[in-house]
Amino acid sequence: MRFIFKTDYAQDIDLAKHGGHVFWYGLLLALLVAAPWLFAEYWLAQLTFVLIYAIVGLGLMLLAGFTGLFSLGHAAFLGVGAYTQAVFVDLGVPFPIALMLAGLLSAAVGVVVGLPALRVKGIYLGIATLAFGFIVEEVMARWDSVTGGNSGMHVKPAALFGLKLDSATGFYFTCLVLAILSTLAILNLLRSSTGRAFVAIRDSEISAQSMGIHLARYKTLSFALSAALAGIGGALYAHKLTFISPEQFDILQSIDLLLMVVIGGLGSVHGAFLGAIFLISMPQLIALSKDYLPPVIGQAPGLQGLVYGAVLIAFVLFEPMGLYGRWLKVRTYLQLFPFYRQGLFKRQKSFQKSDRLR
Repeated sequence: MRFIFKTDYAQDIDLAKHGGHVFWYGLLLALLVAAPWLFAEYWLAQLTFVLIYAIVGLGLMLLAGFTGLFSLGHAAFLGVGAYTQAVFVDLGVPFPIALMLAGLLSAAVGVVVGLPALRVKGIYLGIATLAFGFIVEEVMARWDSVTGGNSGMHVKPAALFGLKLDSATGFYFTCLVLAILSTLAILNLLRSSTGRAFVAIRDSEISAQSMGIHLARYKTLSFALSAALAGIGGALYAHKLTFISPEQFDILQSIDLLLMVVIGGLGSVHGAFLGAIFLISMPQLIALSKDYLPPVIGQAPGLQGLVYGAVLIAFVLFEPMGLYGRWLKVRTYLQLFPFYRQGLFKRQKSFQKSDRLR
């Protein structure tokens, strides 16, 4: 068991709380840097997709996990970023500028979507964002002159300072750098007054408003930042696939993104990465297990959806904190062994008195 004795106020906001954090995260970073020489090209491509989805997951985690606003149409922001990147790169705009424009345009669209969040919440907010997702998908399908319609459009390879990033290694390092920068940005945002305001809104809007937090401003800001990260992830997604079409950003993609943060662990930055790993690795595991299942089950068309649904129900019932919550319990068990108490993580009702009076 580790005890941390704080002697300075700055220690409360340090990213690394102790030397163990520095060591393990440094080791993880070294492993990620050496990945192109350790893994085959196929697995490197899967790791690249994990990084891309982690960037999108960080944005959705900020919205759903830290502000408490759920979105069922988040794939729309992914699509806006992907098409913006494809169009501007096709016009000859440099990759970094096009990437920035994709994030800014997605953020602007997020502000528009965030407006309904000022008056609705819960299931009604989910319906509003779901409707927006259908609208964006329809626009991408109908705007033939820009998006290519249902025929889709090819995306030119990314180029940075005259060097093409069409190789698997070059594009992997680009995604790795952007994922690290996005993670640091989210961690620093959560340590600021803005991040604390997001968490206060999530816990209780009435209490947050009574403390002087402007709900409309911070809800809209949360939507904008979340959409911006989704747009950046969509831009990288477009370059990785080299071809995009409207059906890639439908309701199923939005459900996958929401599933990613719920299973990863709502309210934790680690959960975005764990959820991305789950989202990318689960189809691979299902494909590998089909050979060992009876033909009636292994060849069933809805096997993947059935597995996803079963996993989600299992997590909601038995581990609502997701994969990261399970890891916290395992880590605590190892630290306290043999003095671990079985009811240490027993779920308790936690709500504000102001919420009970509604």
